[in-house]
Amino acid sequence: MRQLVYTAGPITGCDHSGATEWREFIREGLKPYEINTISPMRGKKALEPNQKYVAAITRGLTDPLCTSDGINTRDYNDVKRADLLIVNMLGAKKVSIGTVMEVAWARAFGKPVILIMEEEGNVHDHWMFKFPCGFIVQTFEDAIEVAKYVLLNDNEMI
Repeated sequence: MRQLVYTAGPITGCDHSGATEWREFIREGLKPYEINTISPMRGKKALEPNQKYVAAITRGLTDPLCTSDGINTRDYNDVKRADLLIVNMLGAKKVSIGTVMEVAWARAFGKPVILIMEEEGNVHDHWMFKFPCGFIVQTFEDAIEVAKYVLLNDNEMI
């Protein structure tokens, strides 16, 4: 059975590439190990790729995947069914409440969390946020490496 990794990180305030490119990098990095990823960006056709994303509720979107209820419900379910979370907070300019919630859910569900964040100066550098994160790294490559050693057994290593 394939392992499943949820890719959490800020979306509000990011442009399309800022919200998706790092997730694609993680997906491609885990693919050789047959580890799948779940992105909170999947299926959100109502979001326009050429603008910065703002809170869906303030944009008046009616796409069920882009409403506050839809986002909360699906993200909660995704965290619940994932085997591990990779959380990218590199360069965050303001606190991502949604991502903080996802990390809290992961802790409640007993899911391991790999946090990608600068050693200092990040707005999320707080013990309450970092406590549930069993692994803290500074690069996407390190997150991929840790994920494979957390999720795979000896026979699955390449």
